[in-house]
Amino acid sequence: MSVFMDLSVCSTPDRNHLRNLVEKAANLGFSTVAINYVFEPAAKSKQEIPTPAPMIDDLPLVQGRSRPIRVLNRLTIVMSDSSHFRPTAAEYRCFDLLAVQPTTEKLFHAACMSLDVDIIVIPVTEKLPFTFKRAPVNGAVDRGVVFEVSYSASIRDSTMRRYTIANANALMDTCKGKNVILSSQAEQPLELRGPYDIINLALLLGLSDGDAKEAVSSTCRAVLLHAESRKTASGIVYTVKTNTSGQQEAPPAAGDGEAPAAKRARPHLKE
Repeated sequence: MSVFMDLSVCSTPDRNHLRNLVEKAANLGFSTVAINYVFEPAAKSKQEIPTPAPMIDDLPLVQGRSRPIRVLNRLTIVMSDSSHFRPTAAEYRCFDLLAVQPTTEKLFHAACMSLDVDIIVIPVTEKLPFTFKRAPVNGAVDRGVVFEVSYSASIRDSTMRRYTIANANALMDTCKGKNVILSSQAEQPLELRGPYDIINLALLLGLSDGDAKEAVSSTCRAVLLHAESRKTASGIVYTVKTNTSGQQEAPPAAGDGEAPAAKRARPHLKE
């Protein structure tokens, strides 16, 4: 049985409203949701990175399962300058997932090739500010970074629906459906859709049946594993087996392991 996830539900200071969002997601069959805190640094004023709210008490049970829904915290940084992402910021450690939304082609290239993030957000509320190129997209895929397309904006407004479909199809033409997740970015419980409704919607966005199902299940799980390795892996240890006796191994006897006759060097013929 597939495990479905929605890795972007809008944060809100209203605890009751947030609980309603989580309960709706659990009733729709999502086993994991991520509360998304959006941080958009201003050019002239210094802003503080938001702090995750305390965990909701008495989490609801997932529909069809006997365990409660899992709630994660996620930070999305809207980047209009390379200085907006600070890889050593201690505030980032408070979040389970780290995402960026680049606004220029140069920043998109950096996010794909070098930034230590889990998710790259594709804008869906406006015309795409840059074009996708295969090299950075393939670089992100090789690094295990995923691209996210949200669908709730297409529910709110017909113009945003056109942007969502156009921008998503441009991405799918480049990445061929690899490393793509679909999230709601829902602000209201009524904007949430069930997993199989999202899979049907994904067909309009250029995904195949198999890729659409993975976009709300197995690829989301890969994001969580990538986030865990990003936060815990600090290096690689190489081990080399050495000869502890201090003696060199004796060469093999002439009859043991001798090369076949066809492989032996032929003596020079003398006239």
